[in-house]
Amino acid sequence: VFQKPPVVLLLHTLSDNEGDWSILPLLPYFSQSFGKNSSWILFLEEETNVKMVTLLQALAKFHKSKEWFLGKPLHDEESTIIHHYAFAENPSVFKYPDFAAAWALSMPLVVRLANKVRNEPLKSDFTIDLKHEIALYIWDNGKGPHLTAVPEFCTELEGSPHAQQCATTLSKDLPLCGKPVNKEDIFVAVKTCRKFHSERVPVIKKTWEKDALFLEYYSDHAEASIPTINLGVPNTERGHCGKTFAILQRFLSSAVPNTKWLVIVDDDTLISLPRLRVLLSCYDPSVPVCLGERYGYGLSQGGYSYITGGGGMNITGFLICFQARPEDYAKDLLAHQVPISFHKHWNIDPVAVFNKWLRDDWRTNTSDKHDDRIKTEL
Repeated sequence: VFQKPPVVLLLHTLSDNEGDWSILPLLPYFSQSFGKNSSWILFLEEETNVKMVTLLQALAKFHKSKEWFLGKPLHDEESTIIHHYAFAENPSVFKYPDFAAAWALSMPLVVRLANKVRNEPLKSDFTIDLKHEIALYIWDNGKGPHLTAVPEFCTELEGSPHAQQCATTLSKDLPLCGKPVNKEDIFVAVKTCRKFHSERVPVIKKTWEKDALFLEYYSDHAEASIPTINLGVPNTERGHCGKTFAILQRFLSSAVPNTKWLVIVDDDTLISLPRLRVLLSCYDPSVPVCLGERYGYGLSQGGYSYITGGGGMNITGFLICFQARPEDYAKDLLAHQVPISFHKHWNIDPVAVFNKWLRDDWRTNTSDKHDDRIKTEL
């Protein structure tokens, strides 16, 4: 039985460092502040519930003087771009933690990793899928520990029959903040180019275009049959900032309806606008807000966070905006999330993916599996 409640920290309050959400830069802080008086550091998501007695019983099975990396393991069934095609010959061999189930580091491991962070600068590259990248850093090409599975770390819904033995569960509460945002409050901008007019645009028209009251297609070529609008920005293979800035300028002009939200998507983005309208009800459109899937660049060396465009950018005046395909994510991860969008048509039937994951009647199709839950994340 624990003597006193654990110390609870909110990562975004610990410092002004932009990279704190990537956790690794904070390890020296954890080591210095808690290294002598604590045995474990436990990481949770906002929707994770904890049964402290069951958690302590679960942690007691592991000797606190050794290095332990504990959690609910996920694995890739096929190599994926979001994990830089790691372990391409056998992707399932590498396990990484489901953050929603909570994951824990023993203090000896925290101390060693903290010293490594201090002495060896973290790579100044992209942070794309944090849970996988942290597991790779801890594993350290076999020099560090693998993730150890803890059955008590669960993603079952709180109060469900399967959750009785769980130390962690997920909240059943919907993030319903009021009525969904009205259709007339959203303007959708689709980025496309001439070579994809006949390949990708028809998918949008077959799937989610009908849910948008205001929508325009922006291209490098004006085609009346779609119609597309030529913004005067040539298509490029790498980087689409010019087209995005042109869309922002058009949105601020009198050329389009005056709406509270601007949603920018790629022409190979599949999105559920009804779910997005539920999510947007939780935010005040009168203040600057950008929503989407967060990536990072050079976070340990004064870098920055940014929204990856493929999953959709929602800007004022995510349940989950996924940057890749459903095949690129672990099945156990998708099992307890209700996505808003997926990106790319590569090697999939995009209409079938939309019908399976993003159809308007999703509450009927997924109520048993998800208990009508919506998970928000930035």
